[in-house]
Amino acid sequence: MSSSKKNRSRARHPLIMGAAILTVTGLVTRIIGFFYRIYLSRLFGEEGMGIYQLLSPVLALSFSLTAAGFQTAISKFVAAQAGLENTALPSRRPMVMGLLLTVPLSLACTAALFAGSDYIAVKLLLEPRTAPMIRILAPSIPLSAIHACVNGYFYGIKKAGVPAGTQLLEQCCRVACVYLISAAILAQGRTPSINVAVLGLTIGEGCSMLAALLAAWIHFSRYASLAESGAFSPRSLTSPGYGQLLGMIIPLTANRIVLNLLQSVESVSIPAGLRVYGYDNTTALSVYGVLTGMAFPMIFFPNALTGSVSVMLLPMISECYARGDDQGIRRAVLRTVKYCFLLGFACMGFFLLTGRLLGEGLYRSPLAGHFIRTLSLICPFLYLDTTLSSILQGLGLSGRLFLINVSSLLVRLLFILLTVPRLGIQGYLYGLLASQILQCALYLGCLWRHSLSGKKRN
Repeated sequence: MSSSKKNRSRARHPLIMGAAILTVTGLVTRIIGFFYRIYLSRLFGEEGMGIYQLLSPVLALSFSLTAAGFQTAISKFVAAQAGLENTALPSRRPMVMGLLLTVPLSLACTAALFAGSDYIAVKLLLEPRTAPMIRILAPSIPLSAIHACVNGYFYGIKKAGVPAGTQLLEQCCRVACVYLISAAILAQGRTPSINVAVLGLTIGEGCSMLAALLAAWIHFSRYASLAESGAFSPRSLTSPGYGQLLGMIIPLTANRIVLNLLQSVESVSIPAGLRVYGYDNTTALSVYGVLTGMAFPMIFFPNALTGSVSVMLLPMISECYARGDDQGIRRAVLRTVKYCFLLGFACMGFFLLTGRLLGEGLYRSPLAGHFIRTLSLICPFLYLDTTLSSILQGLGLSGRLFLINVSSLLVRLLFILLTVPRLGIQGYLYGLLASQILQCALYLGCLWRHSLSGKKRN
């Protein structure tokens, strides 16, 4: 084998190994989560699942504000440093700086959720029963923020074992907590509240954060000599790298907040549109719960593979971009398109053939089966969009990515406003398909102009 081929093989090795670790862990986690969802749906019913899913906008918006941008920026910053300096141990400064920024921000977010839980529940989510759930959820915000910063560093150095392990631990602790508490309540002859599921989420996040911090301490303790030599001196926190990290975090966070605000409007508007269509509140929440709590997890199940690849693609593309390796970027994009489309069409055929059986057999819900069959049409575009998004982030095209995602969300919102009151939930499904096709086309067009057309970088 020639030296160039050996180098390329070594370059791909972290991506392959990292993606394999994340995929296996993701599949195990999703299998656990899959049966967990079945357990929740039978324990709390379709309406309970609908109420539980109404918390998604609150959780997503809080995560966007305090964690998502930090994790992505730390990962990209660390990976670029590793590529430029050819070092196996990039500085931990980005992670430390991220923690210094996100801890006070996340604590403020927690306080705001506690203080405004009633207002959020009644005025924004339009469901007063979510108020105690918001208060239970609030402490998980700083836990997930710290966890995200640590994961960002390990993704940046292409060591996916730590994020994968903490992800699996989080899921196991969450499920065990909910099962044990629910069993204890049932043994007393009482019916458990959906609040138990939210408590499990918070406890699971706390366990995963502790595990991530322990892994980081072990990792850096192996390089104590570097710390003693001043490589990790506290004075480095005022270096230009601090401003560079903020320059990545601020636009990423702003973009995610805007997107999640739109997604929050989308989540709240679906039950509202169903009520205009003619459903009562219980039926509207039940239909929403079946769609988001039963059908969506099934359709997103194969995303364990594409999601794992996308997480590892971001630091790899960032490293290639920092080195000016345009050929490496083009190879990654073309292979991503090829294999994600193959996976998507295979899953589409599977869900079309088995959707009804899955819905009735696993969830005891014919409506879930109908949703799974209808949603199968988005699989080729959904799985590809996940990975193309990471490639665009790795290329530094966050601005274009933001505009594309906003365009896709606006299409869905238009369908909710115009078709759900007339066609019911079927109108939203049409909008979801249209938005995924549009998003995929715009992603590919952007990548073609930037990386696939063969033009030299400016």
